[in-house]
Amino acid sequence: MQITVELPNDLAQRPNPAREALEAVAIAGYRSGGLSAYQAGRLLGFTSRFEFEDFLKSHGIADHAYGTQDLADDLDSLHEIHVMSGIKNPNKQ
Repeated sequence: MQITVELPNDLAQRPNPAREALEAVAIAGYRSGGLSAYQAGRLLGFTSRFEFEDFLKSHGIADHAYGTQDLADDLDSLHEIHVMSGIKNPNKQ
């Protein structure tokens, strides 16, 4: 489906008014609960949840955002705990 929105001239002069409007709709829909994170991410063309979470963080919406850096940090922490525990991985030869 395609939706057409008429913008005032001052807003239409922005570098990418269509994208800005789409992002505003996705953010408002997500914040209100009208759109799930999956739906809002698809609306913006993202292919993973982490892309949408990074987008939220970049727009100052970090209340529930869990981005790729968070995942990397958690994986690093898990690796450190594993190394410190001295437990051998039974799945590795």
